[in-house]
Amino acid sequence: MNWIILILAGLMEVGFTFCLGKTKTATGTALAWWWVGFLVALSLSMYLMAKASEKLPIGTVYPVWTGIGAVGAVIVGIVFFNEPATFWRIFFITTLILSTVGLKILS
Repeated sequence: MNWIILILAGLMEVGFTFCLGKTKTATGTALAWWWVGFLVALSLSMYLMAKASEKLPIGTVYPVWTGIGAVGAVIVGIVFFNEPATFWRIFFITTLILSTVGLKILS
Protein backbone atom coordinates (compact mmCIF):
# COMPACT_ATOMS: atom_id res chain seq x y z
CA MET A 1 0.00 0.00 0.00
CA ASN A 2 2.84 2.42 0.78
CA TRP A 3 4.28 1.91 -2.69
CA ILE A 4 0.91 2.81 -4.21
CA ILE A 5 0.83 5.97 -2.07
CA LEU A 6 4.35 6.81 -3.22
CA ILE A 7 3.45 6.29 -6.89
CA LEU A 8 0.40 8.54 -6.45
CA ALA A 9 2.66 11.17 -4.84
CA GLY A 10 4.93 11.00 -7.89
CA LEU A 11 1.97 11.31 -10.23
CA MET A 12 0.81 14.38 -8.33
CA GLU A 13 4.28 15.82 -8.92
CA VAL A 14 3.75 15.27 -12.63
CA GLY A 15 0.36 16.97 -12.25
CA PHE A 16 1.80 20.07 -10.67
CA THR A 17 4.51 20.35 -13.32
CA PHE A 18 1.82 20.08 -16.01
CA CYS A 19 -0.21 22.84 -14.35
CA LEU A 20 2.91 24.97 -14.04
CA GLY A 21 3.60 24.50 -17.74
CA LYS A 22 0.04 25.54 -18.62
CA THR A 23 0.43 28.80 -16.67
CA LYS A 24 2.92 29.98 -19.33
CA THR A 25 0.19 30.42 -21.93
CA ALA A 26 -2.99 30.84 -19.87
CA THR A 27 -4.58 34.18 -19.10
CA GLY A 28 -7.44 35.45 -16.96
CA THR A 29 -9.61 32.93 -15.18
CA ALA A 30 -7.89 29.98 -16.84
CA LEU A 31 -4.58 31.15 -15.39
CA ALA A 32 -6.06 31.28 -11.90
CA TRP A 33 -7.44 27.74 -12.27
CA TRP A 34 -4.08 26.40 -13.43
CA TRP A 35 -2.49 27.96 -10.34
CA VAL A 36 -5.16 26.37 -8.15
CA GLY A 37 -4.46 23.01 -9.81
CA PHE A 38 -0.75 23.52 -9.22
CA LEU A 39 -1.26 24.23 -5.51
CA VAL A 40 -3.66 21.30 -5.02
CA ALA A 41 -1.37 18.83 -6.82
CA LEU A 42 1.68 20.17 -4.97
CA SER A 43 -0.05 19.81 -1.59
CA LEU A 44 -1.28 16.30 -2.38
CA SER A 45 2.14 15.29 -3.62
CA MET A 46 3.86 16.46 -0.44
CA TYR A 47 1.23 14.89 1.81
CA LEU A 48 1.35 11.54 0.04
CA MET A 49 5.15 11.53 0.03
CA ALA A 50 5.13 12.19 3.79
CA LYS A 51 2.64 9.33 4.29
CA ALA A 52 4.78 6.94 2.26
CA SER A 53 7.88 7.91 4.23
CA GLU A 54 6.22 6.78 7.47
CA LYS A 55 6.78 3.14 6.45
CA LEU A 56 9.35 3.24 3.63
CA PRO A 57 12.93 4.49 4.02
CA ILE A 58 13.32 8.16 3.08
CA GLY A 59 16.42 7.19 1.10
CA THR A 60 14.10 5.25 -1.18
CA VAL A 61 11.00 7.47 -1.02
CA TYR A 62 12.64 10.69 -2.14
CA PRO A 63 14.56 9.31 -5.15
CA VAL A 64 11.53 7.33 -6.34
CA TRP A 65 9.28 10.38 -5.93
CA THR A 66 11.66 12.64 -7.83
CA GLY A 67 12.28 9.94 -10.43
CA ILE A 68 8.57 9.57 -11.17
CA GLY A 69 8.26 13.35 -11.31
CA ALA A 70 11.28 13.80 -13.57
CA VAL A 71 10.25 11.08 -16.02
CA GLY A 72 6.66 12.29 -15.99
CA ALA A 73 7.67 15.91 -16.51
CA VAL A 74 9.79 14.98 -19.53
CA ILE A 75 6.95 12.92 -21.00
CA VAL A 76 4.46 15.75 -20.35
CA GLY A 77 6.87 18.20 -21.98
CA ILE A 78 7.22 16.03 -25.06
CA VAL A 79 3.52 15.18 -25.40
CA PHE A 80 1.86 18.46 -24.40
CA PHE A 81 4.46 21.20 -24.79
CA ASN A 82 6.22 20.12 -28.00
CA GLU A 83 9.62 19.66 -26.35
CA PRO A 84 12.13 17.62 -28.36
CA ALA A 85 12.32 13.85 -27.92
CA THR A 86 16.01 13.48 -28.73
CA PHE A 87 17.97 10.27 -28.40
CA TRP A 88 19.92 11.57 -25.39
CA ARG A 89 16.82 12.73 -23.51
CA ILE A 90 15.19 9.34 -23.96
CA PHE A 91 18.47 7.57 -23.07
CA PHE A 92 18.91 9.45 -19.79
CA ILE A 93 15.25 9.14 -18.85
CA THR A 94 15.57 5.40 -19.42
CA THR A 95 18.59 5.24 -17.11
CA LEU A 96 16.61 7.17 -14.50
CA ILE A 97 13.75 4.67 -14.75
CA LEU A 98 16.16 1.75 -14.39
CA SER A 99 17.74 3.38 -11.34
CA THR A 100 14.32 3.89 -9.75
CA VAL A 101 13.40 0.25 -10.38
CA GLY A 102 16.75 -0.74 -8.87
CA LEU A 103 15.91 1.16 -5.68
CA LYS A 104 12.55 -0.62 -5.49
CA ILE A 105 14.24 -4.00 -5.88
CA LEU A 106 16.77 -3.22 -3.15
CA SER A 107 14.27 -1.96 -0.56
